[in-house]
Amino acid sequence: MTLRTTLLSAAAALALGVSALTTPVLAEDTVMVGGAEMYPSKNIIENAVNSKDHTTLVAAVKAAGLVETLSGAGPFTVFAPTNDAFAKLPAGTVDNLLKPENKDMLVKVLTYHVVAANAMSDAVNKMIMDDGGKHAVKTVSGNMLTLTAKDGKIMITDESGQIATVTIADVKQSNGVIHVIDTVLLPK
Repeated sequence: MTLRTTLLSAAAALALGVSALTTPVLAEDTVMVGGAEMYPSKNIIENAVNSKDHTTLVAAVKAAGLVETLSGAGPFTVFAPTNDAFAKLPAGTVDNLLKPENKDMLVKVLTYHVVAANAMSDAVNKMIMDDGGKHAVKTVSGNMLTLTAKDGKIMITDESGQIATVTIADVKQSNGVIHVIDTVLLPK
Protein backbone atom coordinates (compact mmCIF):
# COMPACT_ATOMS: atom_id res chain seq x y z
CA MET A 1 0.00 0.00 0.00
CA THR A 2 1.41 3.39 -0.94
CA LEU A 3 1.60 6.31 1.40
CA ARG A 4 -1.00 8.14 -0.72
CA THR A 5 -3.47 5.17 -0.50
CA THR A 6 -2.90 4.90 3.24
CA LEU A 7 -3.55 8.64 3.72
CA LEU A 8 -6.70 8.53 1.54
CA SER A 9 -8.01 5.52 3.48
CA ALA A 10 -7.33 7.26 6.78
CA ALA A 11 -9.05 10.44 5.56
CA ALA A 12 -12.09 8.45 4.42
CA ALA A 13 -12.30 6.61 7.73
CA LEU A 14 -11.98 9.89 9.62
CA ALA A 15 -14.70 11.50 7.47
CA LEU A 16 -17.02 8.57 8.10
CA GLY A 17 -16.30 8.73 11.81
CA VAL A 18 -16.98 12.47 11.97
CA SER A 19 -20.16 12.00 9.92
CA ALA A 20 -21.37 9.33 12.35
CA LEU A 21 -20.70 11.68 15.27
CA THR A 22 -22.53 14.62 13.74
CA THR A 23 -25.47 12.70 12.26
CA PRO A 24 -27.40 11.03 15.08
CA VAL A 25 -29.11 7.78 14.27
CA LEU A 26 -32.41 7.66 16.11
CA ALA A 27 -33.83 4.21 16.56
CA GLU A 28 -37.56 4.04 17.08
CA ASP A 29 -39.39 1.33 18.97
CA THR A 30 -41.70 0.16 16.24
CA VAL A 31 -44.54 -2.33 16.34
CA MET A 32 -45.44 -4.54 13.36
CA VAL A 33 -49.07 -4.17 12.27
CA GLY A 34 -50.35 -5.65 9.04
CA GLY A 35 -46.84 -6.47 7.86
CA ALA A 36 -45.55 -2.92 8.30
CA GLU A 37 -43.58 -1.14 10.98
CA MET A 38 -45.54 1.53 12.80
CA TYR A 39 -43.28 4.46 13.69
CA PRO A 40 -43.97 6.52 16.84
CA SER A 41 -42.70 9.62 14.99
CA LYS A 42 -45.49 9.32 12.40
CA ASN A 43 -49.15 10.20 12.91
CA ILE A 44 -52.08 7.79 12.87
CA ILE A 45 -52.79 8.21 9.15
CA GLU A 46 -49.14 8.04 8.07
CA ASN A 47 -48.83 4.67 9.81
CA ALA A 48 -52.27 3.20 9.10
CA VAL A 49 -51.92 3.53 5.32
CA ASN A 50 -49.02 1.03 5.45
CA SER A 51 -50.91 -1.75 7.29
CA LYS A 52 -52.22 -4.46 4.97
CA ASP A 53 -54.67 -5.39 7.75
CA HIS A 54 -56.34 -1.96 7.76
CA THR A 55 -57.07 -1.18 4.10
CA THR A 56 -60.84 -1.15 4.72
CA LEU A 57 -60.45 1.21 7.68
CA VAL A 58 -58.20 3.54 5.66
CA ALA A 59 -60.68 3.56 2.76
CA ALA A 60 -63.49 4.36 5.19
CA VAL A 61 -61.51 7.17 6.84
CA LYS A 62 -60.85 8.68 3.40
CA ALA A 63 -64.52 8.34 2.37
CA ALA A 64 -65.61 9.99 5.63
CA GLY A 65 -63.24 12.93 5.15
CA LEU A 66 -61.42 12.21 8.41
CA VAL A 67 -57.84 12.04 7.08
CA GLU A 68 -57.02 15.62 8.06
CA THR A 69 -58.58 15.22 11.50
CA LEU A 70 -56.68 12.02 12.34
CA SER A 71 -53.48 13.57 10.98
CA GLY A 72 -53.93 16.48 13.41
CA ALA A 73 -52.31 17.11 16.76
CA GLY A 74 -54.64 14.92 18.80
CA PRO A 75 -54.16 13.27 21.15
CA PHE A 76 -56.25 10.38 19.89
CA THR A 77 -56.75 6.82 21.01
CA VAL A 78 -57.98 4.84 18.03
CA PHE A 79 -59.49 1.38 18.35
CA ALA A 80 -58.62 0.21 14.83
CA PRO A 81 -60.69 -2.67 13.42
CA THR A 82 -58.90 -4.97 11.00
CA ASN A 83 -60.13 -5.96 7.55
CA ASP A 84 -61.28 -9.25 9.13
CA ALA A 85 -63.34 -7.25 11.66
CA PHE A 86 -65.10 -5.41 8.83
CA ALA A 87 -65.63 -8.74 7.02
CA LYS A 88 -67.63 -10.01 10.04
CA LEU A 89 -70.29 -7.35 9.40
CA PRO A 90 -73.40 -8.46 7.48
CA ALA A 91 -72.85 -8.67 3.71
CA GLY A 92 -73.09 -5.28 2.02
CA THR A 93 -72.65 -3.22 5.21
CA VAL A 94 -69.26 -1.76 4.31
CA ASP A 95 -70.27 -1.00 0.71
CA ASN A 96 -73.41 0.69 2.02
CA LEU A 97 -71.46 2.79 4.54
CA LEU A 98 -69.01 3.92 1.85
CA LYS A 99 -71.77 5.43 -0.30
CA PRO A 100 -71.65 9.25 -0.36
CA GLU A 101 -75.26 9.50 0.85
CA ASN A 102 -74.29 7.56 4.02
CA LYS A 103 -71.29 9.74 4.93
CA ASP A 104 -72.86 10.98 8.20
CA MET A 105 -73.46 7.40 9.34
CA LEU A 106 -69.91 6.43 8.35
CA VAL A 107 -68.45 9.38 10.28
CA LYS A 108 -70.47 8.35 13.35
CA VAL A 109 -69.24 4.73 13.15
CA LEU A 110 -65.60 5.76 12.66
CA THR A 111 -65.57 8.43 15.37
CA TYR A 112 -67.10 5.84 17.70
CA HIS A 113 -63.68 4.16 17.50
CA VAL A 114 -61.83 7.30 18.65
CA VAL A 115 -61.30 8.73 22.13
CA ALA A 116 -59.84 12.23 22.56
CA ALA A 117 -56.94 11.09 24.77
CA ASN A 118 -53.64 9.24 24.61
CA ALA A 119 -54.62 6.11 26.55
CA MET A 120 -51.92 3.47 26.67
CA SER A 121 -52.99 0.01 27.88
CA ASP A 122 -51.45 0.44 31.35
CA ALA A 123 -53.57 3.56 31.91
CA VAL A 124 -56.68 1.82 30.52
CA ASN A 125 -56.15 -1.20 32.78
CA LYS A 126 -55.71 1.12 35.79
CA MET A 127 -58.98 2.93 34.97
CA ILE A 128 -60.75 -0.43 34.67
CA MET A 129 -59.40 -1.60 38.02
CA ASP A 130 -60.10 1.76 39.72
CA ASP A 131 -63.73 1.58 38.51
CA GLY A 132 -64.32 -1.92 39.87
CA GLY A 133 -63.71 -3.86 36.65
CA LYS A 134 -65.55 -1.64 34.14
CA HIS A 135 -64.67 1.77 32.79
CA ALA A 136 -67.07 3.82 30.66
CA VAL A 137 -65.49 6.14 28.12
CA LYS A 138 -67.03 8.76 25.86
CA THR A 139 -65.94 8.62 22.23
CA VAL A 140 -65.52 11.46 19.75
CA SER A 141 -68.94 10.51 18.31
CA GLY A 142 -70.49 11.33 21.70
CA ASN A 143 -71.42 7.70 22.33
CA MET A 144 -70.14 5.46 25.11
CA LEU A 145 -67.93 2.37 25.20
CA THR A 146 -67.36 0.12 28.20
CA LEU A 147 -63.84 -1.14 28.79
CA THR A 148 -63.10 -4.32 30.75
CA ALA A 149 -60.20 -6.73 31.04
CA LYS A 150 -60.21 -10.50 30.58
CA ASP A 151 -57.27 -12.90 30.51
CA GLY A 152 -54.84 -9.99 30.30
CA LYS A 153 -56.58 -8.43 27.29
CA ILE A 154 -58.60 -5.24 27.07
CA MET A 155 -62.18 -5.85 25.96
CA ILE A 156 -64.45 -3.14 24.56
CA THR A 157 -68.22 -3.42 24.67
CA ASP A 158 -70.20 -1.14 22.37
CA GLU A 159 -73.74 0.18 22.90
CA SER A 160 -75.11 -2.74 20.88
CA GLY A 161 -73.53 -5.28 23.24
CA GLN A 162 -70.83 -6.46 20.83
CA ILE A 163 -67.44 -7.15 22.36
CA ALA A 164 -64.15 -6.37 20.64
CA THR A 165 -60.79 -7.60 21.88
CA VAL A 166 -57.62 -5.54 21.64
CA THR A 167 -55.29 -7.83 19.69
CA ILE A 168 -52.32 -5.44 19.45
CA ALA A 169 -52.06 -2.76 22.13
CA ASP A 170 -49.96 0.37 22.48
CA VAL A 171 -49.02 1.16 18.89
CA LYS A 172 -47.56 4.59 19.65
CA GLN A 173 -48.16 7.46 17.22
CA SER A 174 -46.96 11.06 17.17
CA ASN A 175 -50.56 12.15 17.85
CA GLY A 176 -51.76 9.34 20.11
CA VAL A 177 -52.01 5.57 20.15
CA ILE A 178 -53.65 2.81 18.15
CA HIS A 179 -55.07 -0.35 19.69
CA VAL A 180 -55.89 -2.94 17.00
CA ILE A 181 -59.26 -4.65 17.56
CA ASP A 182 -61.02 -7.68 16.07
CA THR A 183 -64.60 -6.35 15.84
CA VAL A 184 -66.18 -3.19 14.43
CA LEU A 185 -67.85 -1.18 17.20
CA LEU A 186 -71.37 0.05 16.45
CA PRO A 187 -73.15 2.94 18.17
CA LYS A 188 -76.89 2.80 18.78
